[in-house]
Amino acid sequence: MKMLEFLFVPTILFMTIVAPIWIAMHYNSSRKSSRSLDQGDREVVEELLADLDKMAERIETLESILDQENSGWRDEHAEGHREESSGELRRRSANE
Repeated sequence: MKMLEFLFVPTILFMTIVAPIWIAMHYNSSRKSSRSLDQGDREVVEELLADLDKMAERIETLESILDQENSGWRDEHAEGHREESSGELRRRSANE
């Protein structure tokens, strides 16, 4: 019985002081490590950024070609987009 009484106080102290701090520090460190990207993720992000740059260059090239061939294509596209948007709004208001 003396051994149980001897271990009672250290066990309570461990459970009330050490264990919560230990758990908090464990989850804090695991959260920090999961925030950073590993090497594979970094490579994927770099590849996507390179693809994005290529696509932006292609879009600029296509827009310059369209500007040379049909200088009013931006206005035509914007008008068509406005008509589609207004038609969609009419359909929504008719359904309500």
